[in-house]
Amino acid sequence: MTGDEASTVAVPVDLMEKLPELRENPFRRRICEVFSKDGKGNLTFEDFLDLLSVFSEQAPRDIKVFYAFRIYDFDNDQYIGMGDLEVALRLLTHNELTPEEVAQVCEKAIEEADVDGDGKLSYMEFEHVILRAPDFFSTFHIRI
Repeated sequence: MTGDEASTVAVPVDLMEKLPELRENPFRRRICEVFSKDGKGNLTFEDFLDLLSVFSEQAPRDIKVFYAFRIYDFDNDQYIGMGDLEVALRLLTHNELTPEEVAQVCEKAIEEADVDGDGKLSYMEFEHVILRAPDFFSTFHIRI
């Protein structure tokens, strides 16, 4: 494989999601989308190496926070709003909460973290919350 092929030939997202390291992760599709050059989750070899690098236990925390923000920003608007939180919560709870419960949890999360009161989380607000979460760095990794 030439260098050009390594950056253009991609493994389809449906196959990537079946990897043991991703299979049980409720964010598996979103993770692939964030790391893929095409934005659809189809990963080139370089994309895959980037993913593994960020999810390694040795990756700097700033890099991990940056990619965690991107993963949670489902609509790619540079903020984590109610819609983003609702999608994340549904994925995390496997759609077991009622719409009212989802809305209540998301509203509380925004209320707790939204410093400027605009109803959404900026990168700085998200970073502030994540850096105070003791489990974040021990769980934001993939072991291979």
